[in-house]
Amino acid sequence: MKPFLGLALNLFMLSALLPPHARASDGEWKAGLATIKITPEKPVPMAGYAARTKPFENVAQDIYAKALALEDRQGRRAILVTTDLIGLARAIAEPVCERIEEQTKLPRSQILLSSSHTHSAPTLRLEEGAESGVTPEDARNTVAYTRVLQDKLAEVAAQALTRLEPAQLSWGSGVAHFAMNRREFTPGGVILGVNPRGLVDRTVPVLRVDTADGRLRAIVFEYACHNTTLTQTNFSLCGDYAGFAQGYIERQHPGAQAMFMIGCGGDANPYPRGTMENAHEHGATLGQEVCRVLDGPLRRISGPLTCVFDQASLPLQPFPRADLEKMATNGPSWQKGNAKEMLGKLDRGEKLASTYNCPVAVWQFGSDLTLVALSGEVVVDYVPLVEQAIGPLQLWITAYCNDVFGYFPSARVLREGGYECRGLYTTTGFFAPNAQDLLVAKVRDLAQRAGRTLPEPLNSPLKK
Repeated sequence: MKPFLGLALNLFMLSALLPPHARASDGEWKAGLATIKITPEKPVPMAGYAARTKPFENVAQDIYAKALALEDRQGRRAILVTTDLIGLARAIAEPVCERIEEQTKLPRSQILLSSSHTHSAPTLRLEEGAESGVTPEDARNTVAYTRVLQDKLAEVAAQALTRLEPAQLSWGSGVAHFAMNRREFTPGGVILGVNPRGLVDRTVPVLRVDTADGRLRAIVFEYACHNTTLTQTNFSLCGDYAGFAQGYIERQHPGAQAMFMIGCGGDANPYPRGTMENAHEHGATLGQEVCRVLDGPLRRISGPLTCVFDQASLPLQPFPRADLEKMATNGPSWQKGNAKEMLGKLDRGEKLASTYNCPVAVWQFGSDLTLVALSGEVVVDYVPLVEQAIGPLQLWITAYCNDVFGYFPSARVLREGGYECRGLYTTTGFFAPNAQDLLVAKVRDLAQRAGRTLPEPLNSPLKK
């Protein structure tokens, strides 16, 4: 018996050291995949830069929506849809989720929509109302495109759920260095520039999805950096660095589906930036790092899968009319527009909102991984804030999910000022400093409800 026992122990130890994709599946997971092209059939205006109002001139790279459906051993399902788009606002995203719920019978908590925040994709809108510099025809084409897009997003999600097959999940992380904090401090205040000393999250988390026999099927990866290598002078449709990274990975792994998510990069830009060559270079850099992580030792992910979803009611700053008038006249450009719209509401006898409901989701994969999905353009401060609130290990924090409503600054950023303080742009309002702690508290609550083991609460790691 002793030789047999020794052999068994050696085989067990060897199995623990093997890459997860080299081990046999134990039926823990099923996964389904689907992809659909969302490149507009007609040129439409591009999103992201207010000064750029005319339609795109050519397609440098097709853009896509991609879906990953998961099912654990107990039959609990979830669907992730990633998109090469600047962001899905609530008015666009929620009807899509309702269709997915109706078609698949999944509850809202098990549906996650993510956007890459490329500024080289179409503008999205559901109404043909007047917009500076946009022709009526372009507005009509944009509305038509957005409605077709909603159909395609629901379609790709439903398709993925019909293609469930036995799978293995594993994950790891790497590092990429082209993200640069963009909050440059000058005598005149904080500007959009370059801040080499500023905080930035350069982590590259990677999720690997394999077949039961170890064949690579899908890769989900993330980087916390604005998808803005290309600027307002660009009129070529593409996914920017995130799109080129997905293309690089799929060329290295034919038949596999690469999906990008963006992290807390609301205050980070690619560096250098400005040319298509820069975008290709950053995409290759990120893609190479993802491929390196895929080929290394990864941590296996077990179930069960628990998904929770809620709205965080976050306070907006109350401003007297006199302050709004001053902001609308003398404030920076990012502040003027919001203030003018708020004054317009007051002139129409409307009441200004005092809170905004921000979607927050947590997906808990057994004790192996927690995915925290935040909405809006979240600044990097929320990485240490969330890490301290729920623990830094086995943690993946993503942003730009479910409702890209505007910027969500930290209390520190609000105190310092600058573009990231602009608040809401799908409606009106500026977030209050205490919104930070309320959001983090909501994340902690959802993580606990999802089954994550939490540390004792500590004081905030960031000075308020």
